[in-house]
Amino acid sequence: MKLTKEKAFYGSLLALAVPMILQNLITYLVGFADNLMIGTLGDSAVSGVYMAGQVQTVLQVFSFGIEGTVLLLASQYWGKKDTETIRKITSIGFRLCGILGAVTSAVCLLFPEAVVQIFTREESVVSCGREYLFAVALSFLFFCMTQALIVSMRSVENARIGFLVSLVSLVVNVSLNYLLIFGKAGFPELGVTGAGIATVISRIVEFLVIFCYVRFWDKKLRYRFSMLAKRDPALFHDFVRYGVPLMAGQVVWGCNLIANSKILGNLSEGVMTAASLANNVNNMIYVVMNGMAGAVGILTGKTVGAGKFEKIREYSVTVQILFFCLGLLSCGLVLLIRGPFISLYNISEEAVSYSFQFIGVLSVTIIGTAYQYPCLFGLVKSGGDVGFVFKNDTIFVFGVVIPLSVLTLLLGCPPWVIFLCLKSDQILKCAVAFFKIRRFDWMKNLTREEARSIEEE
Repeated sequence: MKLTKEKAFYGSLLALAVPMILQNLITYLVGFADNLMIGTLGDSAVSGVYMAGQVQTVLQVFSFGIEGTVLLLASQYWGKKDTETIRKITSIGFRLCGILGAVTSAVCLLFPEAVVQIFTREESVVSCGREYLFAVALSFLFFCMTQALIVSMRSVENARIGFLVSLVSLVVNVSLNYLLIFGKAGFPELGVTGAGIATVISRIVEFLVIFCYVRFWDKKLRYRFSMLAKRDPALFHDFVRYGVPLMAGQVVWGCNLIANSKILGNLSEGVMTAASLANNVNNMIYVVMNGMAGAVGILTGKTVGAGKFEKIREYSVTVQILFFCLGLLSCGLVLLIRGPFISLYNISEEAVSYSFQFIGVLSVTIIGTAYQYPCLFGLVKSGGDVGFVFKNDTIFVFGVVIPLSVLTLLLGCPPWVIFLCLKSDQILKCAVAFFKIRRFDWMKNLTREEARSIEEE
């Protein structure tokens, strides 16, 4: 099979991907600005915020399970132009995300030190992490609600509002970071606490922006928050049926992230600092791949929902070639920016040395990430085979990544070897993705027959 010659595919892919990439980039810059400013406070502050920040990372993993279900079902119904059902799906996702965010915020407000100690026992790191986590705890609730609304807009091919929301968040967060971390313009110098407060305020602002947009300006979905009180048992059954494998997969991935932090938390402060820097580099490249993979997922769901299976076969070849080339470009870029990026931080010589090693490992594994992620998530999952990715991740996380990493830790291997084991699945999954795509048994229409069209409303 050949690359698709359909101009509409490339046009739609770019129209969806560009705002999503920009949104992801801005979200990354918000975290990067936090990390960079806090980096001036030393290794303990960087490591403490990184470890406390794992709560946000884990929360994203779990919330993405809910959001992924919304996107999976809603994009397929969008292929049928059934906006009434999409509104019901939005209500289910918003309620579940709100509960998840509220529980996370409550736990972090009540037990900040215990939460940080899940990841590390280093006393100085725990102290800074506890301070930051308590300050930032309330942001988790607003983050979850915001993401639920943004993903609903994406499902109807409205990706630009997510970019606007993130842009507002960037301006607010970076401005308040500068004022509250360093005590500028008459504000108190609060250090890591100031960074947490700035994040909370920016999360509240971005929620208000998306709330007002959905309520007053959106013309595609026309969602009304009064629908939160309505129930649809049949659709909720579908949400659970197709969502549980996605959410379970996110739980598995959350366990993987916790294991990553726990394993690295047994090493020195310099290693944890290097892991923080490497994670920032990974996220910087990942924002592009994630945005494009998300666009692939929306187009896949829409096309499958419309019953155009032959188009999907054609698109799948294009996606594989496109993202493999993107992975090669990402590898070169990571190696090119490694030195200048590390020089931005005021960290110890030990942390600098480990950072060079860890980022070198990432330059290789990111090629695999660029290929397998859009294949398994953008095509297979969005195409309707919701159980395969969960099974695949479970096997790799518990059968390969964690056992190998623990073994190398116990054997006293160099930190870069342990880090490589933690990232090894990104390369190994490529073979699975290649053969799974070629079988084309993942194309499944998950919509119900009684769809209502826009014209009927």
